[in-house]
Amino acid sequence: MSRYRPPRPAGTPLITPEGEARLRAELHELWNVRRPQVTQSVSEAAAQGDRSENAEYTYGKKMLREIDSRVRFLRKRLENCKVVSERPADPNKVYFGAWVTLEDEDGEQARYRIVGPDELDLRNNHISIDSPLARALVGKELDAEVMVRSPSGEKLWFVVEIEYP
Repeated sequence: MSRYRPPRPAGTPLITPEGEARLRAELHELWNVRRPQVTQSVSEAAAQGDRSENAEYTYGKKMLREIDSRVRFLRKRLENCKVVSERPADPNKVYFGAWVTLEDEDGEQARYRIVGPDELDLRNNHISIDSPLARALVGKELDAEVMVRSPSGEKLWFVVEIEYP
């Protein structure tokens, strides 16, 4: 049996200006700060002699591979992303970048921002445009009913408020 896993499809190439700035800051930190530090520690460990039993050297090389892999990913992703900084023509409908306040059938409210897949952060209520909830919300107006099918079942939401930063 093969261990091959097909690559995951790339998410929607949209990103907010804040998300792009965060990815660029991470790229700068990795390339200009962390990589030179790790390279220095690897060269110091290599100077100690026998590399076959040198844990610092082995760990440092592994860290360099991980940093280089993440840098390649970030550069490619930033190259292909489309920054959405403009407000939509109709601010009364839900589109990318919107803060949406929803109310369920029990009267409980939740507030989410629709962002790109690279910005997903549930602690800050940022949901991906590729999520079932966001897909169901896009294009809806105030007071619209939205039926969301998710792995946990179906849930009915009502759009209470739409804001664009």
